[in-house]
Amino acid sequence: MEKKEKQKLLSGLPSVDEILKGPEGLQWLDRFPRRIVVEAVRKVIAGRRQLILGGLEADLSEAAIAADILEEIRLLSSFSLRPVINATGIVIHTNLGRSILSERILENVAKIGGGYSNLEYDLPVGSRGKRHTHTQRWLAEITGAEDALIVNNNAAAVLLCLSALAKGGEVIVSRGELVEIGGSFRVPDVMSASGAILKEVGTTNKTHLHDYESAIAENTALLLKVHQSNYRIIGFTSDVKIGELLALGRSSGIPVMYDLGSGCLIDLRPFGIHDEPSVQELVRTGVDILTFSGDKLLGGPQGGIIVGKKEYIDKIRKNPLARAVRVDKFTIAAFEATLTEYLDIENAKREIPTLRMLLQPPGEIRARAAKIASALRKITGERIEVVHDISQAGGGSLPEAGFQTFAVSIKPASFAVNELEARLRRCSPPVIARIKGNALLLDARTIRDHEVRAIVRAVGSCLSP
Repeated sequence: MEKKEKQKLLSGLPSVDEILKGPEGLQWLDRFPRRIVVEAVRKVIAGRRQLILGGLEADLSEAAIAADILEEIRLLSSFSLRPVINATGIVIHTNLGRSILSERILENVAKIGGGYSNLEYDLPVGSRGKRHTHTQRWLAEITGAEDALIVNNNAAAVLLCLSALAKGGEVIVSRGELVEIGGSFRVPDVMSASGAILKEVGTTNKTHLHDYESAIAENTALLLKVHQSNYRIIGFTSDVKIGELLALGRSSGIPVMYDLGSGCLIDLRPFGIHDEPSVQELVRTGVDILTFSGDKLLGGPQGGIIVGKKEYIDKIRKNPLARAVRVDKFTIAAFEATLTEYLDIENAKREIPTLRMLLQPPGEIRARAAKIASALRKITGERIEVVHDISQAGGGSLPEAGFQTFAVSIKPASFAVNELEARLRRCSPPVIARIKGNALLLDARTIRDHEVRAIVRAVGSCLSP
C-alpha cells in the first residue's frame, strides 16, 4: 500500500469525538458508562489505524466500525467473574469454583444479603449476640462434637488452631504428612506462620508410634495428624492410626489435632470408597480438634470448619486471629442452609449438588450424554460418539477414586481438536471441556440438565466453518 493511500485512509477515520456525538454514540452513552464507551471507541479506532499502517485490509465502513465498538463496549462492561459450563467431569473443580450451591442455599443467601439480619444480635435477649452461634448448633448436632467454629478456609482453620494451641511450642507431625495444599502453600509454612515449632518424625513412607513417643518433650504442645486427602503414598508404607495417637496424647497430657482436609459428612463406604473417614466417625474417636473444608466433599461454600472439645474451641475462638479469619453473613447463610440438608442424609445426597453429581447412577449420566450426542448429530456432520470414561472428584478429594461416567466424544474433521476446545472457551457462556487423545470430551456427569440446550448450541456454533 502506497504512502499516499495510507494517508488518505487514515484521514478518513472518524475521530473519537465525532463518533461520540453521532446517533449511535449518543445511544451508547445513554446505556453504558462514558468511561467504557470512550475506551471502546479509542480501542477500535486505534486498531483500524494499526491495520492501515501495516498495509493490511481494514473494513472502514460505518456499520463495521460501529459493530466492533458495540462488541468492545459489551466486552469491557461485562463482569470478569462469569458462569461457565463444566463439561470436564471433575465435580469439585478448584479452577471453576469448587462446589456449586443448590437453589435453596442461594435463596437463603439472597434473603440474608438483601436486608438486615440478626447476624450478631440475640433476638430473645435483645442484646448483642455472636455470629458463630448460627452454625454452631447444626455442626454440633450433625457431627456429634462438643463445639464448632467456621472460618474462611481450611488453611485458616489450621493456622488459627496452631496459633491458639501451640504458639511457641512444638507440634509433632509425621514427615509423610507434611503436604502441600493448593496454591503452593505447605503445612510447614502454615505452621511457621502460626508461631508453632515443627518437629518432624518418621520418614516419608513409614512412621511408627515410637517415633512420636521419642519426640515428646517438655515443650511439646500438640500432636498433629494430616489426612492424605489430596495424595496417596503406596507400597512399603506405615502410618500411625488416629486411635493410637489419641492414646499417646491422653497418656502424655497432650491434645491431638487431625487436619482432615476435604471432610465428608456421609459414609462413602457403600459407594466403594473405604479410605475417606467421615467427620462423625473421627469425632467419635475422641479427637480433640478436627479441621476440614466446607466447599469440597461437604458441598457448601468456602470455609474452614473446626470441631472438637469445647475447652479447645473456646481457646481458639478467643485467639486474636479468629477475627481476622472470620466469615461474613453470606457464608454463614450458605453454611446454615447447607448444614440443615444433612439433618436427613438421604435428602442431602439428593439436594446437595456435589453429592448428587458424585453419587449419580451411571445410567443417568449415559442418558444425558446420549441426549447431547443425538442433538449434535442433527446439526453437524462431525463424528459424534458416546464413550465410557472415568470422572474425578477433584478439589484435593478422593485422589484414588475413579467414578464411572459417560462423555460425548467429538472429533472435528476440518480443524484441530485444540481449536475446538479454545472456541468453546470463547462462547457465552464458556464451555470448559477436556481433550483425550484426538477427541474433545464433554463429560455428562457435571453437565446439568438445564445446561444441555446451551451446550448443544455452543458446540454447534463452534463446529460451523
